[in-house]
Amino acid sequence: MRYLTDRKRALGLGSARTGTDQHWQMLVRSIVMGVLVPLFVFTFAAGFGGTRAEVLAYFSHPCAAIVTGLMLVVGLVHLMHEANEAVEDYIHGVAGKLSLVAVKAFAFTLIAIGLFALVKIAL
Repeated sequence: MRYLTDRKRALGLGSARTGTDQHWQMLVRSIVMGVLVPLFVFTFAAGFGGTRAEVLAYFSHPCAAIVTGLMLVVGLVHLMHEANEAVEDYIHGVAGKLSLVAVKAFAFTLIAIGLFALVKIAL
């Protein structure tokens, strides 16, 4: 039993077979964020409010640096995929494609800057 209309069969606009995979990846990222956000909040709160030397010493510890780096990467990748979904839903044509490239470039630039700053602090 086929649920495609004659027009969809002719144009090849049936199921893309990627929705379940994207949903699964989003679910995994959300679960990881559910664990990382409280860890990051407690880690950040413990290092907050000291002098500059104390904060630098705190974030130079491997545990604090790893939690901060993971939160930065996973959080921004999650944000990038959410923004891509919004762009795909509401912007079409060339503007949509340029917006997708801009969103990905912006997210990866923020990841690179954040990791560079974290490495600079940790070392």
